[in-house]
Amino acid sequence: MTPEEYAALDGLGLAEAIRKGRTTPLEAVDAAIAIIERRNPVLNAVVHTAFEEARRQALGDLPDGPFRGVPFLIKDLAMPVAGWPRTSGSRFARHIVDRQDGGLTARYRRSGVIPLGKTNTPEYGITGTTESALLGPCRNPWNPGHIAGGSSGGSAAAVASGMVPLAHASDGLGSIRIPAACCGLVGLKVTRDRVPNLPDGFDYAAGFVVDHVVTRTVRDSAAMLDATDAPEPDNPYPAPPKAGPYLDEVGRAPGRLRITWSSETASGRPI
Repeated sequence: MTPEEYAALDGLGLAEAIRKGRTTPLEAVDAAIAIIERRNPVLNAVVHTAFEEARRQALGDLPDGPFRGVPFLIKDLAMPVAGWPRTSGSRFARHIVDRQDGGLTARYRRSGVIPLGKTNTPEYGITGTTESALLGPCRNPWNPGHIAGGSSGGSAAAVASGMVPLAHASDGLGSIRIPAACCGLVGLKVTRDRVPNLPDGFDYAAGFVVDHVVTRTVRDSAAMLDATDAPEPDNPYPAPPKAGPYLDEVGRAPGRLRITWSSETASGRPI
């Protein structure tokens, strides 16, 4: 699988190609790494990489979830990943390294994704642009002279530039929706506790902050919500039961993907 072929597929499309033997999880991971290494020096979307760990996972037994073998990135904010740093975009937290996966990280892994690294975020996710003294500014793949939005700007820039089909994001006052709008993606702020992040994110910001993903297609957003929305035992604020799979509601057709695979952006700068 070439990087161009990889970037032309959404997450469910890539998982289908893997399931049918047209490619392998390792080939998908290598294609993702090639794009990150090519584009990240300009975009600064990915701030921590775990490429060899991802390659080892790609060669192992992966959960048989809807995104089996699909490369994935996790926002560097309130999301513990075993052995990875969690800086929250702050110099005060730059020495934190988590010993084990958080609750939502485990749910993502069960969906079949292969985490490659962490994405840029402003300090503690506070601002609507992604730039901090520790991690530096994240740039928009459509025009590196423009912002990618925030606070999930790194995830949005990574998805819009073809590094991964979907990436973790979180939203309190627009941190999924702002970068999705800036980068031309699907960004949904879900109902409180629809996607539990326990015990790490219990009642975070009085319930205003929620976790989900940014994607290039609606069906990927729906499928990941189906994969991660099971209620936690003893949750005092459970979300209302859903009537059925979200993927059935939105349909399974991928639609047209708009990928920044040209050699230049709107600004004329190569990415």
